[in-house]
Amino acid sequence: MLFALPLALLPAWAAASASALVAFFDGVYRAGALVFGGGHVVLPLLQATVVPTGLVDNADFLAGYGAAQAVPGPLFTFAAYLGAVAQGPLHGWAGGLAALAAIFLPALLVLVGVLPFWERLRQRRDIQTALAGVNAGVVGILLAALYDPVWTSAIQGRADFALALAAFGLLVVGRVPPVAVVALAALGGWLLAG
Repeated sequence: MLFALPLALLPAWAAASASALVAFFDGVYRAGALVFGGGHVVLPLLQATVVPTGLVDNADFLAGYGAAQAVPGPLFTFAAYLGAVAQGPLHGWAGGLAALAAIFLPALLVLVGVLPFWERLRQRRDIQTALAGVNAGVVGILLAALYDPVWTSAIQGRADFALALAAFGLLVVGRVPPVAVVALAALGGWLLAG
């Protein structure tokens, strides 16, 4: 109940109050609540929350996403960046901490609620089948997240494609550390822009 209540009440409160702050927390909580299978699935949900509303512009969103890829840790921490750079009544450290709490809260509530029943649930065939279906859906969402916003905003021509392909090759074939690949890609992007 504690998990579902904010999921149902925050959108109604955001619509009734027309508050950008409540809408932001609704979107961040919903992103944390609806994500399954990997952090990259959260990307289109967070983008739909902050970019169209003007809380964060698309360039800052993509810059933060790129930085989040360069460091270890869950992509959910990207919400802290969004909360910190958001243009609104809550930003900076307070906005970052609040967004971080809002995105991790659903997982905490589900964990506390399901933990006593987990052993019985994981043995059920219908639960196993449902989770297999959700996992398959996650693959589609990950591909959609790769295409939009990452591909559509980053690949503008052949040179951009070549740079992305080279970075991919360095990661996969060359096994170059991600931090170095991000630095090289940033340098390559700067050279292409100049």
